[in-house]
Amino acid sequence: MIGFIEATISGILMGGLYGFIAVSLSLIFGVAKIVNFAHGALFMVAMFLVYWILVLLKVDPYLSSLIAAGFLFFFGYFFQRFFIEPILRREKETAPLTVILLTSGLMMIIENVALLLFGADYRTVKTGYTGKVWEIAGLFIAQPRMIGFVLSLILILLLGLYLRKTNLGRAIRATSQDREAARLMGIDDYRVYKITFGVGGIMLGFAAAFLVPFYFVHPAVGELFVLKSFVIVVLGGLGSITGAFLAGIIVGIIESLGAQFINSALVESLIFIIFIGCLVVKPTGLLGKQRE
Repeated sequence: MIGFIEATISGILMGGLYGFIAVSLSLIFGVAKIVNFAHGALFMVAMFLVYWILVLLKVDPYLSSLIAAGFLFFFGYFFQRFFIEPILRREKETAPLTVILLTSGLMMIIENVALLLFGADYRTVKTGYTGKVWEIAGLFIAQPRMIGFVLSLILILLLGLYLRKTNLGRAIRATSQDREAARLMGIDDYRVYKITFGVGGIMLGFAAAFLVPFYFVHPAVGELFVLKSFVIVVLGGLGSITGAFLAGIIVGIIESLGAQFINSALVESLIFIIFIGCLVVKPTGLLGKQRE
């Protein structure tokens, strides 16, 4: 029973990090209606940035998260400005197949450049809290996972406040709901898209810092997380921040508990079976809303 409870807690903590990464993807899709396949590659860039700051400058990942978040904000901002926006303007602001092909191509370019620069080795780091656990009521909880989960939850709450209480946040929400109406109200929707990509980049920068203390860094690491992120976004409801976070926890629990009882390869299959079932039974996801 103790092992079952510990596995559940571990799944919740890891699922929270999955959900945090998926929230940034859900935010971009909810506002710009763009399926960004390069999301995982940007996350990989953030992980390598945090890794090298720790290795070369000896800066703790939680401190270097501020640097990574700032860098990824500008990376995401200019990624939208110079790659996505010209296509949207040329193709009348729809979500064209061209964007999917573009982001897929950029993903492969970024990953192969990282492979060329850093090689195919799996890299890990050692911090003062790597491998440390807290004992609470006879249960052992990994410190880095707990810290990452709590910080992720705090940042998601701050994101919700930002979207509700600031003028730019309201502009983002208005553009997400109806871009034409938002434009009539004087909102520059292209500026909103760039800011949204930047905010998504900020979240990836923080997520990378939360994972580096206990997870490997590799040029293809982004693929592992972006695939789960797409599943989580659909399960939670397209464009729903709360739904994405909750769906991430569900996926984390399934993954953790499944590994206790069945083969790990079957666990991945189980996640996708649930994903397909959700599409059949409730296509809008847990908290998604039906769109016109």
